[in-house]
Amino acid sequence: MKDWIDVQLIGLLQQDARQSIAELARQLKMSGPSVSERLKRLEEHGAIRGYTPELDWPQWGYTLQAIVRLRPLPGQLKALEARIVATPQFTECDKVTGEDCYIARLLLRDIGQLDEILDGFAELATTATSIVKASPVLRRLPPLLP
Repeated sequence: MKDWIDVQLIGLLQQDARQSIAELARQLKMSGPSVSERLKRLEEHGAIRGYTPELDWPQWGYTLQAIVRLRPLPGQLKALEARIVATPQFTECDKVTGEDCYIARLLLRDIGQLDEILDGFAELATTATSIVKASPVLRRLPPLLP
């Protein structure tokens, strides 16, 4: 059962997942072994699935991001999903309800790469693309307790 201490712990990790157990314990006013045990329990139950660095994409040469809506052509749903998964420039993808089956985030080094990648999807789906101008809300946690 998750409680407000778990929520505080997750909040601290969201700010900086590289904090030591000792630093987390100090901020939570708990002992190191207690914090360590909570982390272990959250990991074992799948409430925490991993610790991932947040990258600054332009520093890695990705100057553009696009949101791509993909609508499979008849009989191409599974092949389309496999192609999306196999295309490493797609960094996120959601299977959704509505007219489009997939909404995906695509990272691009330049605008020319957009056609290079999407041309490979022409026999599988129709696509609609929007270039991301800004991201006023980056990935964040929703309220964790009612």
